[in-house]
Amino acid sequence: MGDTNVVVLMAVIGIIFFSIILWFFSRYKKCPSDKIMVIYGRVGKNKDGSSRSAKCIHGGAAFIVPVIQAYEFLDLTPLSIPVDLKNALSRQNIRIDVPSRFTVGISTEPSVMQNAAERLLGLQLPEIQELAKDIIFGQLRLIIATMDIEEINTDRDKFLEAVSRNVEVELKKIGLRLINVNLTDISDESGYIAALGKEAAAKAINDAKKSVAEKERDGAIGEANAKMDERVNVSKADAEAIQGENLAKTEIAMSNAALREKEAEALRIATSAEKIQAAKALEDAYAAEKEAEQARSAREKATLEADVIVQTEIQKRQIELEAEAEAEKIRRKAQGEADAIYARMAAEAKGMEEILRKQAAGFAEIVKSAGGDADAALKLLIADKLEDLMKIQVEAIKNIKIDKITVWDNGGAGDNGKTSTANFLSGLMKSVPPLEEVFALSGLSLPEYLGKKKEEETVEEQPKPEILDAEIVGETDENGDI
Repeated sequence: MGDTNVVVLMAVIGIIFFSIILWFFSRYKKCPSDKIMVIYGRVGKNKDGSSRSAKCIHGGAAFIVPVIQAYEFLDLTPLSIPVDLKNALSRQNIRIDVPSRFTVGISTEPSVMQNAAERLLGLQLPEIQELAKDIIFGQLRLIIATMDIEEINTDRDKFLEAVSRNVEVELKKIGLRLINVNLTDISDESGYIAALGKEAAAKAINDAKKSVAEKERDGAIGEANAKMDERVNVSKADAEAIQGENLAKTEIAMSNAALREKEAEALRIATSAEKIQAAKALEDAYAAEKEAEQARSAREKATLEADVIVQTEIQKRQIELEAEAEAEKIRRKAQGEADAIYARMAAEAKGMEEILRKQAAGFAEIVKSAGGDADAALKLLIADKLEDLMKIQVEAIKNIKIDKITVWDNGGAGDNGKTSTANFLSGLMKSVPPLEEVFALSGLSLPEYLGKKKEEETVEEQPKPEILDAEIVGETDENGDI
């Protein structure tokens, strides 16, 4: 019986000891990496002797003393807060919309963790998000009120730095830290930012056009110089044989160089004019900004004036761009027409050169066929064309229409021993060039079997009729003339 009681007592003591150990281990709490464990109650004192409100642990573990201590966790999950700020007043009294998204989370810095334990413990994530959103709204309006629209729109780094600095300072007061700021498209109710963007785009386009024009100019000048050097070197090599051609080529090269120089000068003037216009546009923008500053008390009036000025600048820039496009179109059309004329003239010159070359080759063959005698070859060419010449002679008198000719002759002889009728008929026949004269003009002579020209002709005495009436059938006009 005594042994049984001892065994029972030992078992009870063992169970109690084991339970105490389990209870002790259950009070030893480990903190996950994505949370902060806040131990509150009696947690010690600060350096100045005041009681501490809580003890924060990030990572690791701690023993929670029962009765006098308790614990809770703060979630480190980042919070994405959309902040759609509208009608924020800038330093220029122009209202702008700044849609953005902030990412915040509970900080793990020791001093900031203490603030989170004191101000955020027990709050749910949506409640913490609304609290941070109110703080961000206020700081954003404060920052925008101290900056110009140009600084906000163009110098985003400066704007984000100011937002991060001011917002994070306020968030740390409640135990939060700023993780990221993402700004989307900034806009204003008057269209001022859109006008600035168009001005920047126009400036970028003009700069690009200027760079392209300068590169084309350099390439054209280099090409002209290279061609000039090539022509000068070739001209020097052939100076003794083609001195005149060398002079002509030198003049052409100098003329081309002068033309390139004029084109470069024109391009420089155009570029200067564009820069002057850009500077004038910038000066107008500064003048508008100055007027807006002076009329800050009359915000609506200044907004209307800014709208008018911006619209005018947009129309002015549009007109300039249209004029530049039209000028470029005219220049390209003129260039295309010049290239077409050059190509046509080059083709005609090449065709003429080929014709002359073929004719020269044919004449060389004729000379070769004539045994190398150029004079004989020329006579062969003319003999080939005699048939055509005779046709032309026949055509000259073929269409002469003679109706009737009445000749009254007294039968007497003239100075040459011939009657009037004989003289008339002889003159009519002589109006047609004789075949022998045609051959003589061509440097040829008739063959002997066709006969020879008599040195002198004997005029036989003709009978002397009193009246010779000859009729030639033909046509006359209405007045009776031939």
